[in-house]
Amino acid sequence: MSRAGVDRASSTRSVAVAPTSPEPQRAAWPLDRPDQRQCATLGANPNQGGGSVSAALQHPIGPNTVEDWLTAEHPSDGSRLELIWGYFHVSPAPSGQHQHAGFALARLIFDAVRDAKRTDLHVVPAVGVEISSAMRTALIPDVVVLDTKPVGVSFHARNVVLAAEIWSPGNTRSERETKVAAYATAGVPFFWAVDQDRIGTASVTAYRLERGRYVEDTVARPGRTTTITAAPVPVAVDPAELCPR
Repeated sequence: MSRAGVDRASSTRSVAVAPTSPEPQRAAWPLDRPDQRQCATLGANPNQGGGSVSAALQHPIGPNTVEDWLTAEHPSDGSRLELIWGYFHVSPAPSGQHQHAGFALARLIFDAVRDAKRTDLHVVPAVGVEISSAMRTALIPDVVVLDTKPVGVSFHARNVVLAAEIWSPGNTRSERETKVAAYATAGVPFFWAVDQDRIGTASVTAYRLERGRYVEDTVARPGRTTTITAAPVPVAVDPAELCPR
């Protein structure tokens, strides 16, 4: 499988790969496909402010399974192989500012978990999450909080209490909505969206799952510390700390 050595800010590439196929096929993001069928309902749109957003997302199902994803050869160059509705998606290696934000965010959440003495919770960056076998979806969030010991290469969504994604300008609306819908459908209680511009400036929007949809709870902006309670423990966040100085 060829991979473009470009910045994470560029769009992810999608490939539909049968387990025995030597030549991957390119595939569009599910929302960009005309031959769609309804499979899930989106609970929130992180691109829109306030309240909750419900929108039907229609997806074709690709040939690959979660088991295929688990046994696939994952990239060694820093890029990420995810499975979305049966299609393999290869994201370029994260940029420096993306990785800085992920590390800083994980550290903030780790410190909050430690200070709360929640020894049952574990903060892990960029680990595989098996969203659903039926949905043929497995993702790699930038940060997760698990309620099980982080032993292994991937974890079931039922053990994820918080998932955080860092959005760069190159992440399409289709990609964002599809991933958020997957986390909501899988029942992940809390979701954070970190929005970066091209120089790394970030804001953090925290959502909580209510009746199967994500409802916006808190927006943290740079230059002011905001305590986010849409999390397993309260976390004090100044998004300026997520940006390279």
